[in-house]
Amino acid sequence: MTQLRVMSYNIHHANPPSKKGMIELETIANVIRKESVDLVALQEVDVNIARSGNVNQAKALAELLGMHYYFAKAIDFGGGEYGVAILSRFPLSDTRKVPLPEEAEPKAEDRVVALATVQLPGGQRILFGSTHLDVLSSDNRLQQVQTINNIAEAQEGPFILAGDFNDYPDSPAITALDGVFQRTCQTNCEPTFPQDNPDRIIDYIVFSRTFNLKVLSQHVMPESYASDHRPVVAVLELPAAPASR
Repeated sequence: MTQLRVMSYNIHHANPPSKKGMIELETIANVIRKESVDLVALQEVDVNIARSGNVNQAKALAELLGMHYYFAKAIDFGGGEYGVAILSRFPLSDTRKVPLPEEAEPKAEDRVVALATVQLPGGQRILFGSTHLDVLSSDNRLQQVQTINNIAEAQEGPFILAGDFNDYPDSPAITALDGVFQRTCQTNCEPTFPQDNPDRIIDYIVFSRTFNLKVLSQHVMPESYASDHRPVVAVLELPAAPASR
């Protein structure tokens, strides 16, 4: 059996909400480091944007943490790129970005899902994804989830997805997600937003139902400074890979 520690974290481009204009990548790295995670799905990541010092935040965090990374641009912003990223303790391959639909509200900000194959010790591979769904339109979010569900249904191995879904557990989008994925927390889940006095569950870690993953634990970190979201952490157990014949 393989155990994986997974985090989802909307990092607010490393700007602590209480310090307008300040960028503290080291603080974000310390939050992630505290949990000794294997895989991280990041949202609101700046790459070479003036407001955050023209730094590739995905690369910088990977270097600070000694991890592999993949960044997927959602939009051009401030002279650089803004989007989602993956950090991994294990090598990544077949990295790709899938644009998500926004037909219901075409003026909405473009959204994507970042995907990477993770090579686990012992030869097992999984698909890992990071996403950040539309904030404006519930119909857009539902379409975006349907696109992600289609990706999961085409997968031959386990698919773990994490991100800021901008929607509540009983919403149409998350209900549709539940048809294909299992959330790591089902009942009495802790809220994730806003960071100082959280009252909403909008950040999730999920995995495809067709593979027999087991949730060993999940918690929301009581971190109220570094970003406007609190990080979610889950420990998952993967079944042993089938022996090759």
